[in-house]
Amino acid sequence: MAKTRVATVWLDACAGCHMSFLDIDEAIIELANLVEFARSPITDIKEFSPVDVGIVEGAVGNEEEEEVVKELRHNCKILMAWGDCACFGGIASMRNFFDKEEILRRCYVESESTGKGKVPWSKDIPPLLDKVKPVNQVVKVDCYVPGCPPRAKAIDYALKELLAGRIPVLPRDLMRFD
Repeated sequence: MAKTRVATVWLDACAGCHMSFLDIDEAIIELANLVEFARSPITDIKEFSPVDVGIVEGAVGNEEEEEVVKELRHNCKILMAWGDCACFGGIASMRNFFDKEEILRRCYVESESTGKGKVPWSKDIPPLLDKVKPVNQVVKVDCYVPGCPPRAKAIDYALKELLAGRIPVLPRDLMRFD
């Protein structure tokens, strides 16, 4: 039987969702028999190829992340958002209360630890978007696993549902913190 191909990306976030994924403990062994990771920060594969499931952790905060999530959506049948940043904008969206230029100036020019600072610019640094967006403001999302980070049990449940051919809807007991 062919394995389900999965790609994951980590955008504007802390990696807590991927850490919760790793916290599914021994269930990861069973999952490894059923899933092939085509791209993931865990495997460090950077190219996209067609997959069955795409998973996004993090909000969309710059132009490169916007392109990454569009490319992932284009290459996957089902797209799952992990964590509050991907689902709602999360902590990263706190910058939406301020003007982008004001934030850059405060961080790189005016901070107490900066001496003769300047806002960095390079063709290799992706420009910030004016506002941080949850993933569903950029592409269609098929299912959500909220939490900051989501509980390992919630991620495990959602993945098992997908592998069984069902779009996961988290039960109430997985939508709370212990």
